[in-house]
Amino acid sequence: MSVITSGFEPDAGTCDGINEKGLVASLLYLVESEYPPTSKVEKHPLLCVSAWAQYVLDNYATVAEAVNSLSEEPFYVVAVTTPDGHPGTVHLAVSYPTGDSAIFEYIGGELKIHHDRNYQVMTNSPTYDQQLALNAYWQQIGGLIMLPGTNRAADRFVRASFYINAIPDNPDSTEEAIANAFSVIRNVSVPRGISVPGGEPNISSTLWRTVSDHKNKCYYFESTISPNVFWVDIADIDFAEGRSTKKLTLTNGTVFAGNVAAQFEPAEPFKFLEADGATT
Repeated sequence: MSVITSGFEPDAGTCDGINEKGLVASLLYLVESEYPPTSKVEKHPLLCVSAWAQYVLDNYATVAEAVNSLSEEPFYVVAVTTPDGHPGTVHLAVSYPTGDSAIFEYIGGELKIHHDRNYQVMTNSPTYDQQLALNAYWQQIGGLIMLPGTNRAADRFVRASFYINAIPDNPDSTEEAIANAFSVIRNVSVPRGISVPGGEPNISSTLWRTVSDHKNKCYYFESTISPNVFWVDIADIDFAEGRSTKKLTLTNGTVFAGNVAAQFEPAEPFKFLEADGATT
């Protein structure tokens, strides 16, 4: 069972979320993603990319479980076109209370997995191996001397990598730890209304920010058009078998604050966006 953020309506996809074990899965746009060709996926189980993060949350309790299983490719991920007409090409980050983390990408039709607890940051382009190489260059310069400041994904990766290691290692409270995480994410967010000449798909306005407290199993959400941060304490959600799906609608102008676990309302499960070329 999980608490997730979905994008688009009525058909949707799981963008980000945390399950009852504290495992977190997050998707970000990656224009370089290239999923296996049709000739390779014929007669194999298929999973639309809109359900990729949800599959991980529903089936695994740890990052190690996810890596061990997905590395054997029990299915092939297939592409989706979003309702606004853009290619739904993404990469997936998974993390766990122990600090373990992994990034999954489809590059040239092949699944690439980067598994190391030191992989604490993922933005958009370029591919993760290139992000690491660019960050290594900037580490030689030193973040206290100069950091790249544009809204390009590679620059945001460098800034996030520096700041996540510059903030206190042992904050005095959970509240301070959450605030520190949000401060880094806000620093690398793209301001609303940003327009990039030439239309770079990896540069678009940040619409929301989330922070997951793996250990205490609490999921924090901040909309960029809302004055408040609110959260869901997983302990306050009834995940008993047979319980109905519940939903908190964020698109009707309602402003939420504090723990909103009791404000979720029964709802029909959303239908995942269909894969490109799907007939059902």
